[in-house]
Amino acid sequence: MNTVKKLLIIAGVGSMLFSSCVKDTSNSTGWAYNDPNNGGFENPEYFEQETGPGLVLIQGGTFSMGRKEQDVLYEWNNFPRRVTVPSFYLDQWEVRNIDYREYLYWLKRVFIDYPEVYTAALPDTLVWRKKLGYNTPYVDYYFRHPAYKDYPVVGVNWIQANDYCAWRTDRVNEMIMVREGLLFMDPSSQSGEENFNTEAYLAGQYEGMVRDQLEDLSPNADFRKVRMEDGIFLPKYRLPTEAEWEFAAYALIGNMMAEERIFSQKIYPWNGHYIRVDDRSGFDVDDVGKIRANTVRGRGDYMGVAGALNDANAPTAPVNFYWPNAYGVYAMAGNVNEWVMDVYRKLSYEDMDEFRPFRGNVFQTQVKDEEGLIAEKDSLGKIQYRNVTDWEAFDRRNYNTADNINYSDGDYESSIEYSKEEASKDNTTSTRMYWEGDEGSQVPHEDRNASYVGKYRGRADQQSLVNNRARVIKGGGWRDRAYWMSPGNRRYWPEDMARDDLGFRCAMDRVGGPVGME
Repeated sequence: MNTVKKLLIIAGVGSMLFSSCVKDTSNSTGWAYNDPNNGGFENPEYFEQETGPGLVLIQGGTFSMGRKEQDVLYEWNNFPRRVTVPSFYLDQWEVRNIDYREYLYWLKRVFIDYPEVYTAALPDTLVWRKKLGYNTPYVDYYFRHPAYKDYPVVGVNWIQANDYCAWRTDRVNEMIMVREGLLFMDPSSQSGEENFNTEAYLAGQYEGMVRDQLEDLSPNADFRKVRMEDGIFLPKYRLPTEAEWEFAAYALIGNMMAEERIFSQKIYPWNGHYIRVDDRSGFDVDDVGKIRANTVRGRGDYMGVAGALNDANAPTAPVNFYWPNAYGVYAMAGNVNEWVMDVYRKLSYEDMDEFRPFRGNVFQTQVKDEEGLIAEKDSLGKIQYRNVTDWEAFDRRNYNTADNINYSDGDYESSIEYSKEEASKDNTTSTRMYWEGDEGSQVPHEDRNASYVGKYRGRADQQSLVNNRARVIKGGGWRDRAYWMSPGNRRYWPEDMARDDLGFRCAMDRVGGPVGME
């Protein structure tokens, strides 16, 4: 097999489609691509992005993001606004107990010398406890017993959910390398920092048990590792943004009558104003009257009447128990609330971009050594990152500081520029406070971006619930009324805390065109 043909076959992995726009020569120079005689600049034929395990493609578009229900709480925090969300991938259902147990097993096996890594990832099973309720059986059995393996994992905070997404990225890309014959599956030799990490591999800091390498067309080399330009690795798994989650939940693609004509809005992820299946839904007659999601129908009614159970699940349900929406995504209403990436602000709808709206950007860069090379990976095998400095962003126009969580949010007190002296000038109840410490002291400038911790009117440790660690949760859960199942409604929860009705699902960027394989 000649060099060029071998390279192209290896680079064109899985379910990728041929791209007819690739040419044999450069439009800029006329030099031939993939030719060692011309220096060996490589232009692999790119094929379609494959769909990662567990994901479905959410074809993007424009929609009215925001509340569709009446504002019964009068929070005035979510007026509709038209935005555009590009195509992306989303988990078909919530991350299950069995999925998260697989993650914990891997951590315990690979980081045997760092037991704190495994401990930090454990879900908080004590979230089930109630002062006046007997939920001890769920504390003991819900996460570990095989009867609940297909139920959504709960007790996982936002930080833990992000760590799971990062781990999943590396395991999927590692399996792609094995599938394409570039690495041997070798779990016995992976321990501590010597585990496959996508970024460490791309930085040349992971070797593994090599089975084959790509042939290097440069006249100065014979073989090389996979590069990002080869298109073999999938993008990162991550939490969806609030806009992505809401867009996927409404699934307005199912309400398309003709070209760009959406014939009705939705209150829920399905059509209609009811949480029950009605006779106009196109369902089987035996399904009419059944509840479409796991929620509370009324005070004390979590599952219906014995002998004729309706939503049939108390507390949670298997992740695919109810009907999917038009995208084929399950449980975007009820069952468990779900973490998204965004930091919560009541008035985010006033500030957010019209394209890919998101609040929570903290721009980072890889740590470099004295020679300008990527610094050595850490003891867990991960590439190290740090926040961009203001000096590095000084002459930019799109941003000028790393932490942009508070940008244009109108929340003066949470600004990194807000000091004790500035607070003393304010004469409002909400701003007459000072930073933690004795009078006359002040929290260092770099630490003031956290919460409004301090002494206020003689009471210690006052703190706003809406701070830079408050993350948006969406979808409603098994403890909630139907109001919270409307995708436009939003709440928040501290990122380091968990609940018994809060889980998550992963998303992934779509690279290239918006449509995908058909």
